[in-house]
Amino acid sequence: MASSPESNGSLCVQKAARSESSQAKKSQHAEEATFYKNCRAAYLTVLKSSLENIKSKEQLSLVLQQAGRNPSQKTVNKYWTSQTTTLNFDDFCTILKREKPATKTELLEAFGKIDTDNTGYILHDELYKILTTRGEKMTRDEVNTIIKQGDFNCSGKLDYNKFCDLYVETSEQCCKTAREKLELDSRLRQQQFGSQAETSSEEITLPRSKPSPRISRKTDHKLAPTKGDSRIPSRPSSAQSCKASVSTTITMGASSNRNTKLIEPEAMQEWQCAQSKGCFYLEEDGEIISHKYKLHLPQKSTVCITIKPLNMRQVEGKSCHWLSVDTALYILKEGETQENIQLVSFTEQHNKEVFGWKGELGAGVYLLLPFTTGCRLKKVKPQLTGEAKLVYRGEDGDLALTKEFRAALLDIFETIDLDGNGLLSLEEYNFFELRTSGEKCDEEAWTVCKENFDVKKNELTRQGFLDLNLMEANDREGDPSDLWVTLLSLGYNKALEMTEACPFVIDIYAEKCRPRIKAVYLEAGSWQLNRAICKSVVNKGEAKVMDGCENIIIYTYKAGRRITAVIENKVPKLCLCKHWSYFSKS
Repeated sequence: MASSPESNGSLCVQKAARSESSQAKKSQHAEEATFYKNCRAAYLTVLKSSLENIKSKEQLSLVLQQAGRNPSQKTVNKYWTSQTTTLNFDDFCTILKREKPATKTELLEAFGKIDTDNTGYILHDELYKILTTRGEKMTRDEVNTIIKQGDFNCSGKLDYNKFCDLYVETSEQCCKTAREKLELDSRLRQQQFGSQAETSSEEITLPRSKPSPRISRKTDHKLAPTKGDSRIPSRPSSAQSCKASVSTTITMGASSNRNTKLIEPEAMQEWQCAQSKGCFYLEEDGEIISHKYKLHLPQKSTVCITIKPLNMRQVEGKSCHWLSVDTALYILKEGETQENIQLVSFTEQHNKEVFGWKGELGAGVYLLLPFTTGCRLKKVKPQLTGEAKLVYRGEDGDLALTKEFRAALLDIFETIDLDGNGLLSLEEYNFFELRTSGEKCDEEAWTVCKENFDVKKNELTRQGFLDLNLMEANDREGDPSDLWVTLLSLGYNKALEMTEACPFVIDIYAEKCRPRIKAVYLEAGSWQLNRAICKSVVNKGEAKVMDGCENIIIYTYKAGRRITAVIENKVPKLCLCKHWSYFSKS
């Protein structure tokens, strides 16, 4: 069928419009990708991971400077108020969108208001007066630091045009240095989904928050990843110091007797139950991180809370190291502020490997903080000479997962399927992502994942999870480097034995209501956990004054085979507690 010149012209116009729209989208995506890359570069210059939070005004100011900003105290105070305790990476990105770096034109306009004669110079005396008396006042030493710079000072006056050049150049250099540092670290580089995304090499699929390096991750073959390289920095879960005044009011739900036998609730089958899994992961330096939870109780009820190692399949000839790891759970009541969080109790009763607590809790939200002494979850010297095979090529030449690797992946799926429904939700998958790559999978990348792998009820199935790992092997043409990064970060050794992780399961039984438990963090022992441990031992332990030091008190508490000691320094204005926990072999 013939077409008219008019219709051909119309089609050309439409094609041109679509092309312009596509180019505009690409340009916008590229700009946003560059922005997020600069954000990550600046953030990781100051902090060890994009998962680590900014914890002080000083850190906020420093990380803003690394992003090419020069924040005033007023700017810092705008984002760090009296109610602020931490800011995360997303908060930081939002701040950078609002606080644009000063341009040379803006700086010259500001100086021009002072230099009314338009000479290009400002006398040092006038500069002293302005900077020490107006706005955010500087000290004379700070002003001296500026005017001593020979690059833009001469004959008692400031060449503010040169000063603006140096200011902008320094700001850009900070950003450039941060980006270069990011590029040198292969494990931190942001990459896209890969061949499954069906995009060109030039097209960038930008997430709303942060992309999933797990779905897109490609490690550098020249820079083989190490176990520690892909992990989330953290603090130790034990032997930590924490500022804590003994005079703080504590509500202890459990009695002070030493009957540590776990009492199961009567008529257990009639109580409503909630369950969640989690895991202790051992870091390269011996530190331990784990999931943290929130418990919601709609009304006052007697509850029984237990924690124990997760009993998964047992392969003949391989030991399950994690089953002997000691576990505990500290129960804290949320308050209006972080400082108002109160210790309720902890799981001091036990029955074999199960530790629990039974008592009455009011309606509200509680923090559940898992803990292990680390005595049975610690670094061991590898005595393996080889490594397990993860993939192989079949007769048709296609890659396939080995039987051993497939079994390990199914165990991993069992561990990260926190609610135990046999499927991985985006939230569950993101905890896996945080552990193995340090980033989250956003909704857009998750949609791509669901389009390419087996899902049910919008959640990833076991087969989908296996196929996802097979795709990663295919992307590397059979090179298992990325797969080993995942396995090592999840506590597996080269023989596919889980020796440096301990999966656990938490059960909540409530008599009068339906409890809800949800994992909210994956991190090391927080200040809340450290303070809770100290408080529990000070409250229940035996106290002894150190010989010759009346201000030093040692508290010792024993629950089953776990012994925890706290040393308290009661010097006025310096009340510090430090705790150590041990788990006996017998």
